[in-house]
Amino acid sequence: MKRLPDWIRTRCRADRHETKLILRKHGLSTVCEEARCPNRSECFSKPTATFMILGHECTRNCGFCAVNSAPPGPPDPEEPERIAAAASELGLKYVVITSVTRDDLPDGGAGHFAKTIEAVRRSLPSSRIEVLTPDFLGDRESLKTVLAAGPDVFNHNVETIERLYRVVRPQAVFRRSLSVLTQARLIAPAIFVKSGFMLGLGETREEVTELLHLLAETGCEIVTIGQYLRPTGKNIPVVEYVRPEVFEEIRSAALGMGFRYVASAPLVRSSMNAEEMFRPASGR
Repeated sequence: MKRLPDWIRTRCRADRHETKLILRKHGLSTVCEEARCPNRSECFSKPTATFMILGHECTRNCGFCAVNSAPPGPPDPEEPERIAAAASELGLKYVVITSVTRDDLPDGGAGHFAKTIEAVRRSLPSSRIEVLTPDFLGDRESLKTVLAAGPDVFNHNVETIERLYRVVRPQAVFRRSLSVLTQARLIAPAIFVKSGFMLGLGETREEVTELLHLLAETGCEIVTIGQYLRPTGKNIPVVEYVRPEVFEEIRSAALGMGFRYVASAPLVRSSMNAEEMFRPASGR
């Protein structure tokens, strides 16, 4: 495994015990823990957390991801209310909800997303809600179900350039992910559309520029760009640790393409500081 360069450093903080205690009390998972995010102790100390619904097991096996791939169990009907209760107890003003991919479910878990959004709205009517969803196999009705529940931000990550999909996302389709973003913009034009991808997987600068142009064409308004960090020895290796100045150059180029907000730095993650991203982007 490549040695981490000096510019990749996380702040060492003791986890905010209340955050973990509240999550455990309500029997909830976070993508922060399941995907071994390097920023989790910093986020838990604020507190903030990205709730992961629909179980611990994913029906896909992406090369970059640490979430377990196995046949999942049925959705927990009480989970939406437990998330609402935990979000309320944590005093969250911005709630991020994501999930494993559930290709085994007829709607891909869209109905469960909608129930979770609705439960949080009842508990925290003034909070903002962001969802980070899978592609629902491109099913428009599933997408409409999620958007009809009224999230403030719809996020679907493309993760990488098209050429690398067969290694990074072997069960996904690049053009399908772009279509999900396009459909979200058309179905619910008042909702902000967001996406993100990683660097360091072997992409070229020209391919990154092309990806940004394609994202802009979908109507995507917020983009997150971070360094891929290998979570376990079983995941695909890092090809390159991209220097911070390159991330900044890409951020400037993306802003020039018309994106409302671009977060681009080695430790940027899709849901980290999501509220801070929403504030400047929301002034359409």
